[in-house]
Amino acid sequence: MAACRLQAVREQRKRSSWTLKQADILTLSLTFTTVTPETTTNGINIMLQEGCTSQTFGGCFKNLLEQIENITAQVFPLDTVTRVLNMVLNASEKISESSSSENPTELASYGNRVLKNSEKLISTLVKPTDTSTSVSFTLPTVEVEVFMVGPQATEMPRLDTTNSSVDIDLIGIAKNNNETTAVAFMSFNTMENLLKPDFFNTSDDTIKTLMSTVISATLPKTTNTELTKPVNFTLKHIREFNPSGSLSYVYWNISEWIADGCSVLETNSSYTVCSCVHLSTFALIMQTSRPPESDSLLDVLNLVCVIVGLVFFSLALLTFALCQWSPGVNNVARINICISLLLAHLLFLLTQQFLSLIRPHQVSCAVISGVLHFLFLSGFVWMFIEAVLLFICVKNLSQISSKKREVLSSGFLCVIGYMVALLVVGVSVGLVPEGYGSEQCWIKRDKDFIWSFLGPVCVILAINMILFIYIIIKLSSTLKNLNAEVSQIKQTKIMVFKTLSQFVVLGCSWILGFFTNGSKVLEILFLILNSQQGTFIFLVYCVLNNEVRQQYRKFFRCLCCGHKQH
Repeated sequence: MAACRLQAVREQRKRSSWTLKQADILTLSLTFTTVTPETTTNGINIMLQEGCTSQTFGGCFKNLLEQIENITAQVFPLDTVTRVLNMVLNASEKISESSSSENPTELASYGNRVLKNSEKLISTLVKPTDTSTSVSFTLPTVEVEVFMVGPQATEMPRLDTTNSSVDIDLIGIAKNNNETTAVAFMSFNTMENLLKPDFFNTSDDTIKTLMSTVISATLPKTTNTELTKPVNFTLKHIREFNPSGSLSYVYWNISEWIADGCSVLETNSSYTVCSCVHLSTFALIMQTSRPPESDSLLDVLNLVCVIVGLVFFSLALLTFALCQWSPGVNNVARINICISLLLAHLLFLLTQQFLSLIRPHQVSCAVISGVLHFLFLSGFVWMFIEAVLLFICVKNLSQISSKKREVLSSGFLCVIGYMVALLVVGVSVGLVPEGYGSEQCWIKRDKDFIWSFLGPVCVILAINMILFIYIIIKLSSTLKNLNAEVSQIKQTKIMVFKTLSQFVVLGCSWILGFFTNGSKVLEILFLILNSQQGTFIFLVYCVLNNEVRQQYRKFFRCLCCGHKQH
């Protein structure tokens, strides 16, 4: 029989600034009486000291661990174990925020003691049995499964938690012991605050990331712990998998992560299956190369170019909206190119500027990447429509006739321009919903999901290049038939400029993105050209358009006359 009384006062504050004071201290007082197999009674009182602050919390935490280490009772009720364990793990999570976190050796020491105390508490759930029985529970900080088999047990189920599972021949181990044998399997959600991936010592200077929860497998109250077969663990990846990284299955050894004695049997973008010849505390660690140091000049250039591009996108849209155009001019594709890319570049710029605030919210990050996917893709579809309209125009050596405009009406083009992009994004979300929300709040590169964007873009760029070449050849032959009185030099200059501008407007310059690896010049050229599509649209279709220039002259003339009259 066990009686338990809980008295707790807890007030949680934000991790960035918390102080434990007497009024809001994390306090848990457990007083219970336990009857051991020898029918002895033990009174236990475990609590976190009052008056702890962020500077003194290390000492308070040590005192808490010492109280648990001094427990002598062999059997505790489940309710008691869960409450004490939850208190220890919550307190350990705050250790990384205290002054003690500056000392890696002390962090590792804390980690060792937390693991030992957790195993000690879980071992008190083991009770004798002839067949088999199990105990399991889930806390915010840990998931635990304990399975016990006796001499008459015939089967051993798979031990599963949310992010991991284990296959172990507990029946074989029990036969070697001739008594109740148990396996305790724990999956810690916050242990990486103490057992950091940087404790994995390697010769390479790489970035180390914990790809799984920290798991622990032990054989509590078992005399002969020799394994009859290797143990297989399946660990789900809790972070984005980087195919170019090096994945290691490691176990904790006092002060560091070690990879000896374990091997990876299978791995993909979602999970990894490993095999070990011993039990311990395990984790998956991904090593990736350190990115090159950020080029501040390139970052500033990127920011300036994007802002300038946004300004000219806005000017182009204002011009298209305010000026009166000839009936034969179809600006629907150019207008929607400006709308799609203006929103896409603006959203991407804001996301990167506030990435540290957005990234912790995975759902928001995934939604933003999905919206960016739609906006950029719709921009490319509109570039394709613009290329087709120019192709028809040049082929007929005139503006699109009213009959053709009935076929290619603005409503029909809008359905194509946006529904194609929406369909691609919808199918992508339906097939791979976890494909959105990378570290940069963009499309994830694993599972080849990036091709949901690159695939349509490559097709559109290839078609646009073919149409662009046809348009240039057709216009070149047309220029030869111009009136001899027209200045060929002036006409050639305008032709060359409009040709280069149209190359950018149709998105053909995005092809440079496939060749920028290792070339700073191409990277800068790619950045400038593709951030200035709005600038070229404004110059070609607004500044160099005679009708628009005349309307601007009238507008400014009216402004001047109004000021003079005033």
